[in-house]
Amino acid sequence: MLRRALPRRPEARRLLVGTLLSAIGRGLTLPFLFIYLTDVRGLTDTRAGLVIGWYGAVTLALSPLGGTLIDRFGARRVVLPCLLIEAVGTGSLALVDSSASAFAVMTVIAAGSSAIWSGQNTILASLTDDDERQRVFGLNFALLNLGIGIGGMTSGAIVDTGRLGTFQVIYLLDAVTYLLPALILLTLPGVGHRLGNRRGVDEPSAGGYLTVLRDRPFRRLVIFGLILTTCGYAQVEVGFAAYAVRVVEVNPRVVAWALAANTVMIVLAQLLVIRRIEGRSRTRALAVVGAVFAAAWLVLGAGGLVSGESALFAALCVVACSAIFGFGETMLSPVMPALTNALATDELRGRYNAMSSMIFGVSGVIGPVTAGPLIGAANGMVWVATVVGGCLVASLVALSLRRLLSTEQDGLATTAPASPAPTPAPA
Repeated sequence: MLRRALPRRPEARRLLVGTLLSAIGRGLTLPFLFIYLTDVRGLTDTRAGLVIGWYGAVTLALSPLGGTLIDRFGARRVVLPCLLIEAVGTGSLALVDSSASAFAVMTVIAAGSSAIWSGQNTILASLTDDDERQRVFGLNFALLNLGIGIGGMTSGAIVDTGRLGTFQVIYLLDAVTYLLPALILLTLPGVGHRLGNRRGVDEPSAGGYLTVLRDRPFRRLVIFGLILTTCGYAQVEVGFAAYAVRVVEVNPRVVAWALAANTVMIVLAQLLVIRRIEGRSRTRALAVVGAVFAAAWLVLGAGGLVSGESALFAALCVVACSAIFGFGETMLSPVMPALTNALATDELRGRYNAMSSMIFGVSGVIGPVTAGPLIGAANGMVWVATVVGGCLVASLVALSLRRLLSTEQDGLATTAPASPAPTPAPA
């Protein structure tokens, strides 16, 4: 299954290695930003939520520009400087000591990350064919989470809220890992150039974001993504960590092991899920993702209800929530970018991928800002009910998308590559 999921072109395989290496650094810091800002640096819960929400707002504001630059100049010229900016910003988190410095550093990080996701997806899409793209995006996500899990287990054994230096070390290491995919991209001079026709850079591309927004199926996909990520991914760094530590009353190391369980689920299930969903309806797979995410939050809510009676069972609920969430991710990760690029044209591929990445920017604003107050209401039960309900609404939106897609776009006619035409024998 691994051999079948690998992309045909060696350049794409090397980019996947860069994904794995940079993800290890991301895993070092992913579950601890909120705890770092509040319990280590002394920011209030509300202020820390605003800082993280500010990151989402800046990312959202800059993502459209990133997509335009990718289409006009090529993803290579955008991704390389963004990786360097991200490295500087992430390393600077180790020096944050006030709300003002936290806002400044998160601004730098947002500026760097605003175009990395869309740029890398555009490059990967340009290096893969339609019949393999869904598998490759799934493998890319599996490697991403493998790296995050390795980093999470490492930082779980290192960090201590009573020792500032342990957090400073992981943020500096995270900064270094952002340089690795940049070095790999530098060794591939023919990768990441402008797609579509070869007009001069001074000439405008055909269409723009208005053209993208007029695409009715893509608009529906964006609505689905906004609801799902707001009630799903956007809750991981703030809602999940805060609920687990303060309501379920587990220590931060349990959160790190929960992240490891998430990774184990993805690594063990991703290739099998890719194989099972190939040739099946993508919209139905997205609907199942919403239901799985809802089930994960329900399990976490059960942990909050029994935390005072059985600490072990409560901790198991935290870990199980993360594992179930990971199973949903194994379906979302290959389908969402594959469907985005199935709807996109080469001329506007950067903008389509940028718009898809903006989903995380919008949810990154709403999720952190609302998670704190919701967790403080009714011992977190209001938060649990909100995210569960939101995930189920996302499932309904996904089902409504089916009638707007062609059979090929819905993934029902991409089970195998077309057989090549026979080559005439030479005279």
